[in-house]
Amino acid sequence: MVDSENEIKPVSLSEVKQVLKKVEKERKELLYEQKIALEHANKFAKINVKKTNDMLKELLNLDFIKENQAYKIADILPTNDDDIKTIFAKERVTIGENESKKILDIVRKYKLE
Repeated sequence: MVDSENEIKPVSLSEVKQVLKKVEKERKELLYEQKIALEHANKFAKINVKKTNDMLKELLNLDFIKENQAYKIADILPTNDDDIKTIFAKERVTIGENESKKILDIVRKYKLE
């Protein structure tokens, strides 16, 4: 998403879903790409926007997670260490067992609520 200063900012699938549903109500008809994006968001966005934003805040408080990684975690909702390793595979940072446990604890907290 692009904000008012033309700065690219990541958005979660939950936010995409919310925005596209709002556009759908206003226009009655979505463009083809928007329909595909909404179908994807409906299928994979498992928690609502408030829970996603709360999770993002908590993830960003961890000093080893960058913003784009936090959004990816919030979208994927990893369930095990392998999922976390996959998210961080292209990064120069190696996630240890303690860091992985912290991430999984946060995800479980919001996924179960």
